Amino acid sequence: MKKHLLLFAFSALALTSCEDDYQAYELDMLKGEWKTVKTEVVSGADNKTVISTIVPTGCETKNTLEFRTDYYTSYNAFTGSGANCSNVKTEGTYSYSNEEKILVTKFANDSDRPFKVIILSSSELQLMTMSDNIDQDGDMKIDYTYITYKR
Repeated sequence: MKKHLLLFAFSALALTSCEDDYQAYELDMLKGEWKTVKTEVVSGADNKTVISTIVPTGCETKNTLEFRTDYYTSYNAFTGSGANCSNVKTEGTYSYSNEEKILVTKFANDSDRPFKVIILSSSELQLMTMSDNIDQDGDMKIDYTYITYKR
């Protein structure tokens, strides 16, 4: 009986350690600067049909979203035209659940913004907004915004 109890205790400890390792691995992949490459609004009716796509142009191509492993995040937003770009940096914190794939950002003077992590790799990050979604195509179903970032 004691052997079974010890085996169970070690198994539980090993599983917990694996979850922590996986969380650290995903945070390590998340860290760094990400550039917005496109924003898509997808129909809530089938979660497949793209209603609209916005690709950054001009100064917006310089926008970056940064994550660090100490749960710090910042967003550099560039506006203007041509060579006359100006930027505003907003700083905050984030939390991430690797089990639910939920990323929540909290920037200064803003409320919590939850996102569903659709893709997280060493070169691509795709987030689905989970707040402030509205029906954009008039079908009476809430549509979702997907934001794709690249390194």
